[in-house]
Amino acid sequence: MQFTKMQGAGNDFIIINNMTLKLPVEIIPAIAKRLCQRKVSLGADGFMVVDYPDGDADFKMRFYNQDGSMGEMCGNGARCISRYAYINNIAGKTMKIETTAGIVMSEVLEGRQVKVQLNRPEVIRIDNDLEIDGNKYECSYIELGNPGLPHAVVKYDGLQHAYYKDIFETGRKIRYYDGFPKGANVNFFEILNDQTALVKTYERGVEDLTLACGTGSASAAVALILKGYLKGNKVKIIVPGGELFVEVERTENVVHKLYLIGDTNIIASGEILDEDLAF
Repeated sequence: MQFTKMQGAGNDFIIINNMTLKLPVEIIPAIAKRLCQRKVSLGADGFMVVDYPDGDADFKMRFYNQDGSMGEMCGNGARCISRYAYINNIAGKTMKIETTAGIVMSEVLEGRQVKVQLNRPEVIRIDNDLEIDGNKYECSYIELGNPGLPHAVVKYDGLQHAYYKDIFETGRKIRYYDGFPKGANVNFFEILNDQTALVKTYERGVEDLTLACGTGSASAAVALILKGYLKGNKVKIIVPGGELFVEVERTENVVHKLYLIGDTNIIASGEILDEDLAF
């Protein structure tokens, strides 16, 4: 099975072209779960499939989390799969991608940069503070697209120098908070200046901290702009895997368009020979 591995801001993905492989959709979750396991297989944060669209998009993006569950969308994944599609003549520099959460527009820029128009926020609860185990957290809740990809944006003082274990344990508790029926990706933030924030994300589906989360970074940017922590409509989000830029087109508290911009990196391409992979 031919594959390409890419990463964007530290989020790594295995990509296959099902237009040519023609794998039955029902077996893909098991393949994704197996191949995404680090050390025993290829390893990745997520598994992405290029497939024929149902509508007039250039292609369909099927996204699977590390645990094999299907994800609604992935911002850094969309940026990587866009460049993959362009390089492999599946789409032009400007393209339309069909995702579970709706249509996504994307553009391959100069060099390795890719700009993706994310699904707009359908749910924005700026003041969604919560209490867990007697501890209070300043929190916003945002869902991108429909069905919505759930994100909690949580203030964490001293995030830059916080211990992994502390962030992990807090993230896991908030991810399973009763007030989030679908669970949530938990994006901790610390303001660095009025146009830059540090974000570290505990990702639902991966069930761990990741080096970046594109939709999480964009959701954090929306919340921080609307709360007045960040100024202007283009801001920088520093993540453990690098940096991302988020552009927000809005009228007051209504977000009309949301863009994620950043670098992509092709790591490897070849043939998967995992002898324990059962079809």
